[in-house]
Amino acid sequence: MNQKNTLGINLCFGEHENPINLFKEWFDEAKKSEINDHNAVALATSNKNSIPSVRIVLLKDVSKNGFVFYTNLDSKKSNDLKNNPNASMCFHWKSLLRQIRIVGKINLVSSSEADKYYESRAYGSRIGAWASKQSTILNTREDLYKSIDKYKKKFPDKNKVPRPNHWSGWCLSPSEIEFWLDGENRIHERLKYILDKKNIWQKVLLNP
Repeated sequence: MNQKNTLGINLCFGEHENPINLFKEWFDEAKKSEINDHNAVALATSNKNSIPSVRIVLLKDVSKNGFVFYTNLDSKKSNDLKNNPNASMCFHWKSLLRQIRIVGKINLVSSSEADKYYESRAYGSRIGAWASKQSTILNTREDLYKSIDKYKKKFPDKNKVPRPNHWSGWCLSPSEIEFWLDGENRIHERLKYILDKKNIWQKVLLNP
């Protein structure tokens, strides 16, 4: 029989008052067990007409401030966020039979944060940030390759590729975080944290 915490759910939920700490524990477990991209997360946005859109991005940082990913600021997701900063994330780790859902508002990271992460990327990825007009129509793949060659010639020094102004990071500051554990006969275990008006996290159990 699985050990239970004081809420009567699996001990893997711990006894944390801050969900970020529990997230980091589950995230570290996923890093050990997932074959590829344990940091892959579904990001849902909606445009000014409330039409939703979802795609997979890679989480690059998590802290008390929220969950950070990087992208082209002219992309579909970024244009959605400029019009509607409300967004949601969902991590699903099949190897652990666990899921985490996050709801909150998104803001740009600081220029210094974006610069630091950009400089850590591979040369080809930094060139790609310049060469690709993300989400716009591409006539042929050859056009993209020509653009990549163009920027490789412009920035031949692999240590001196500046971050383009149209590329940065977004940080989702959570107002709700739900942790989900698969259960037998679909009797799943769900723990939800809700940030109240005093910025204190409240915990509730949810029906499966």
